[in-house]
Amino acid sequence: MNNKNVLTAKGIGKVVKSGASDLVILRDIDLEITRGEAVAVIGASGSGKSTLLAILAGLDTPSAGRVEIDGADLFALDEDARARLRAMQVGFVFQSFQLLPGYTALENVMLPLELADHPEAERLSSEILDRVGLGERLDHYPKHLSGGEQQRVALARAFVVRPKLLLADEPTGSLDADSGAGVIRLLFDLNREYGTTLVMVTHDESLAGRCSRMLRLAAGRIVA
Repeated sequence: MNNKNVLTAKGIGKVVKSGASDLVILRDIDLEITRGEAVAVIGASGSGKSTLLAILAGLDTPSAGRVEIDGADLFALDEDARARLRAMQVGFVFQSFQLLPGYTALENVMLPLELADHPEAERLSSEILDRVGLGERLDHYPKHLSGGEQQRVALARAFVVRPKLLLADEPTGSLDADSGAGVIRLLFDLNREYGTTLVMVTHDESLAGRCSRMLRLAAGRIVA
């Protein structure tokens, strides 16, 4: 693999059973994402965007093809090894935030570092929460935070491990326009500061236009 590529996918297909027939979600997807790129995956609802992102993260298994992150073949690894790779090399931002409701903002951000036995989990998590404007809300639980604040906690959690690759699935889909605009500014600012490679799924073409490259999916294929 080209050592400048953080992410490579070859021949990715996904087929699931739907009653007596097969439903083809993805068809023969090839892509290469180079270090430092910001790439948007766009397309209509049902085009396969979120399934592709889940496969690129190793959270879903393709029916065909292979995915490499920084040279490691994801699906040649067992589940534990894939989890370890994700924990320290991949950050995630989801539309629905995916915060643990029984954990404070600080505890949510600390979690990936604690899973890796990082000795400075609390200090690093406090610093990045301050960076995203939540330094005064470390002890607040998700139910006491607005949607925009919850997504900023999710951004802090994604970036605290200094990932090589950040995967974002409709990161403003659950937010109002003002909160969404603030989250996107912060996402691109952090992406530049940390030198992360970004792959973002969105249906918003104006948002996609802020990325360095766009890939359009239709009926499970890259068409542009």
